[in-house]
Amino acid sequence: MHEADHTHGYSEHKEEMLKRLRRAEGQVRGIHRMVAEDAYCIDVMTQVAAATKALERVALGLLDDHLSHCVAEAAAEGGEVSAEKLKEASAAIARLVR
Repeated sequence: MHEADHTHGYSEHKEEMLKRLRRAEGQVRGIHRMVAEDAYCIDVMTQVAAATKALERVALGLLDDHLSHCVAEAAAEGGEVSAEKLKEASAAIARLVR
C-alpha cells in the first residue's frame, strides 16, 4: 500500500539508498561476469553473499524508515489504519527472514 502524494520514510535517505543500490547492482554485474568467465565456484558464492548482504542492508534501512515514519504515524492515528500498517510491517519482516 502506498499513496502517490505521500512522502515515504526513506525520502530523507534516498540518495544513500540509491548509492547502496548502485553498489549492489555493480556487484550483481560482477557476478554475471564471473560466471561468464567461468570463475571458481567459491569466489562466485562469496560475491553472491556480498550482494545479498548489500540488498539486505537496503531492505533493513527501508524497514527501519517504514517503522519510524509510516507505522509511527499510523499508530498515532489509531484504529483500522494502525492495524493495517502493523500487519503490513509484520508481513514485510516475515519476507525478510524467510
